[in-house]
Amino acid sequence: MKPFHETQRMTQWWLWLMLSGVAGIWVWGIVQQIGLGEPFGDKPMSDAGLLLSALLPLGLLGFFRLLTLRTTVDERGIRISYRPLWRTQLRWDEIQDVRLETYSRFIGYGIRFTGTYGTVYNAKGNQGLLIRKKNGSRLMIGTQQPDALLLAVRTYLDAR
Repeated sequence: MKPFHETQRMTQWWLWLMLSGVAGIWVWGIVQQIGLGEPFGDKPMSDAGLLLSALLPLGLLGFFRLLTLRTTVDERGIRISYRPLWRTQLRWDEIQDVRLETYSRFIGYGIRFTGTYGTVYNAKGNQGLLIRKKNGSRLMIGTQQPDALLLAVRTYLDAR
């Protein structure tokens, strides 16, 4: 059986516009104050303070660039990695059943904990694989390839 792999990143234009806009303000402030020698703002902070305060928006921009949801389905089970934050694995003997879901409402991006879907790993879109474990807990994996993911999971589940 062929393993399934899917890699997703947050590609929402509005998120990148917002993050880039905020970081861009600090970059412009650094260019204006340090590069051009013009104070940035009515009450400018020191050059060191400006550089230090720029670390937060630039760091957030870099952090969101690193966020990657990776799903792998193979003979060992289902591995989910939301780098650089979280990694988990489900063995085949832990899974009760699976089904595709189209989210009825927006559930957010990243790692979420919901009453409806349990733990949700989502990078974009509104479709996912809902997994019900034998211990009663639930887990949702967002996907841009719902049919291929479901086929891979069912193929391995049926083979055990």
